Amino acid sequence: MKKTAIFLTLIIGLSLPMVLQNVSHETLKLKTFDAIVPKKNPTGYFTILNITEEDVIAEGGYPFPRDRLANIQKQLYDKGALGVGWVIAFTEKDRFGGDYEFASSLKLLPSVLSTFENNTADFPKTTGTVILGENISGIKAKGVRQNIDLLSKYAGQGIASAPVDVDNLVRQIPLLMQTPDGWVASFGTEVLKTLAQQDTYIIKGSEAGIEEIAVRSIPPTKLDKYGRQWISWVDTPQTTLQEMDVKNKFVFIGVTATGVMPQIATPVGLLEPHKIQAALSESILLENSPYIPNWHLSAEITIFFILGFLTWLLLNAFGVTWGLVLTSLVHFSTLYGGTQLLKKGILIDVTWALISSFIIGSVAFYLRFREQYKLRQQIKKQFEHYLDPRQVKELQKNPDLLKLGGQKRVCTFLFTDLRGFTSLSEKVTPEEVTEIMNRVLTAQQKSVQAHGGMVDKYIGDAMMAIFNAPLDIINHSKVAVDCAVDIKRRIIELNHELKNEGKPSIAIGIGINSGEAIIGNMGSESRFDYTAIGDAVNVAARLESATKERNVDILIGKQTEKYCGYHLRPLEPIIVKGKSKPLHIFTWKDKHYLLK
Repeated sequence: MKKTAIFLTLIIGLSLPMVLQNVSHETLKLKTFDAIVPKKNPTGYFTILNITEEDVIAEGGYPFPRDRLANIQKQLYDKGALGVGWVIAFTEKDRFGGDYEFASSLKLLPSVLSTFENNTADFPKTTGTVILGENISGIKAKGVRQNIDLLSKYAGQGIASAPVDVDNLVRQIPLLMQTPDGWVASFGTEVLKTLAQQDTYIIKGSEAGIEEIAVRSIPPTKLDKYGRQWISWVDTPQTTLQEMDVKNKFVFIGVTATGVMPQIATPVGLLEPHKIQAALSESILLENSPYIPNWHLSAEITIFFILGFLTWLLLNAFGVTWGLVLTSLVHFSTLYGGTQLLKKGILIDVTWALISSFIIGSVAFYLRFREQYKLRQQIKKQFEHYLDPRQVKELQKNPDLLKLGGQKRVCTFLFTDLRGFTSLSEKVTPEEVTEIMNRVLTAQQKSVQAHGGMVDKYIGDAMMAIFNAPLDIINHSKVAVDCAVDIKRRIIELNHELKNEGKPSIAIGIGINSGEAIIGNMGSESRFDYTAIGDAVNVAARLESATKERNVDILIGKQTEKYCGYHLRPLEPIIVKGKSKPLHIFTWKDKHYLLK
């Protein structure tokens, strides 16, 4: 539950910037598009004519008289231009009286004049607009200062707007804007109509927003729901008044002289308005021109949730190593897919999903690592006194070898018990009893660990050991018998030490039995032990109890005798508590290890 709560907190918290579309998230998204959307080649239909600083000086200042502009228009006609876009507004009459001459020159070539937004609430009339869809809404126009009637009579007009994104850079320009009475075309849309020699354009959309603009004979242009075109910053060819390299090109005219026209910030640097409008027109005609689909937010949120969930699931279900491998594969696939979409012009952002899933993955990795660390510490604490240190390290490296809970497993169980404990207590002081007990149990524990077994528990002066759990032991029946013989040897050596110290000798009984049992961590939620329960365990304990009765130190059950590979000495079957039939029992043949 705790991990689930952490995951839900992360997924909800990290989704908020995306859902709310805050500034930081949107800036990251836009910067990603700038970096990955490929730069395309010019369409070949356009060129930019710059009125330079040198031109302004040569003409004696700016603005130029309109009869000079008429002369430029005629030169463009003579040089074979297809059309002209004046990214210059003519809102006042020419003080030199050249308006009629300029108006006459506009008739020579299809021409588009710019209008720029202001707060006049003056809007051009809606003309040549066909709308497919209901309740379509777009960006509201604030009003424009229109060109004088004499000039607008012979040329189209379009709003040359350049709104900025949240980071104050121009990337998206509306191809149409909504007015109280209808719609007004942008400069780029008018250029499109001029090139296609059409008088109308079609707005297609739905309640979700604008989807595309179409002009007959030109493929539809996909837009975002606000009617904006994403700009591809192509390197449109440029020329000058002296060169006039304009044949078969639509020409965008603007001023680059210092201090005349404002420079506008874009992802590729500061640009004058006519260069931005040229880039807009190039973008409209480019194949697979980038656009933000109306369903982009739903797609990005879906990718976010799927990637976050998969990251959490993989790191928790497959462990640290495989979890990292699989998560990295999923992240790489998402990155590759997102990049391919951007290259195809579909602007769907996966950056935030990848960053968020990295954060989610880091938290999951930390929790998993902490869980594994605690498990390793728990294993060490639980087994360091009962297993050989090498076995403890093996369990720590691979905790999956230790199945928490219970599992059926065939093992060999060994029980020991100190004989004559009561008489021993009467002969020596309590402190000496404790010391002898510790030495006896230590000798047994060393034997068990030396043979790869596990000391399961001490019960007073008794010990229980398991062979083949938690780690596998090949031929565990034989190993358990070898361990019992080694214990007898160590006890003989200990008795020599006790005799030299003037202390009484001790004797132990050992019972061994093999069989299936339930093995695992058992107990209450707050306290548990790794142990084994089952009939095979009970029989081993009963055999140890019967050693004194049969006057032997080691009693071995039938299953152990069957698989240990030794020729053991059979004894008369015994009847033990809980068994209706007598048990076949065996003992070790070598009398050398019998204690006197």
